[in-house]
Amino acid sequence: MRKCTTLSVQLFISMKIHSEAVVIDGPTGSLEAIVDKPETISHNFISVNCHPHSLHGGTMTNKVVHTVSRTIAGMGIPSLRFNFRGVGKSEGTYDEGQGEQSDLLAVVEWFRQTYPEYKLILSGFSFGSFVSAMASPAVRPDFLISVAPPVKRFDFDGFERPKCDWAVIMGTNDELVDYIDVQNWVGSFSKSPSLVTMADASHFFHGRLIELREQVEALIGKHMSGELV
Repeated sequence: MRKCTTLSVQLFISMKIHSEAVVIDGPTGSLEAIVDKPETISHNFISVNCHPHSLHGGTMTNKVVHTVSRTIAGMGIPSLRFNFRGVGKSEGTYDEGQGEQSDLLAVVEWFRQTYPEYKLILSGFSFGSFVSAMASPAVRPDFLISVAPPVKRFDFDGFERPKCDWAVIMGTNDELVDYIDVQNWVGSFSKSPSLVTMADASHFFHGRLIELREQVEALIGKHMSGELV
């Protein structure tokens, strides 16, 4: 396991982004989504990003999800964020992370049809990191980013480490998820994901969104260059 506490040299220049509202057919009805489109597509990647808990105010406009999605779009990568079933204008009802995995599969399939042959960066924050992690064997991302995964708050039993690059971003002062629990969970895999530790950061990264953006940029840069271990 490797702990990342410093930022690497920024490799990308943020570009103009146009955000477009779209509606996607999901397993239980329409799913509301936003595509953050860069002015110029610079890489053969797309990104899909999952929001925190549906019953506790989690939406695709959550500031962490917004930051991650717009950061990735600013790197020249089309990036999509969406509302799980029962959130906003998305149809259906909350399904404890199970049906939400089906929502994610439908969204990824739609986005892949729009950008065929593009590699997928999949990210999730809190509950969204649980959904994206559990769905990753079926989704088959090229890179998985888990922000503040809710270890011991949701059942990760049966979770299979994705066969791709994987990074976890975690604050040491997370008030909802114990940092040590996440650190131990990360270390339990035969091939541990990269652990990015943000000292003193809270669960919602209050006052730390610029640093979060820089960490996401650095991780994707390392993934693209094959330096992520």
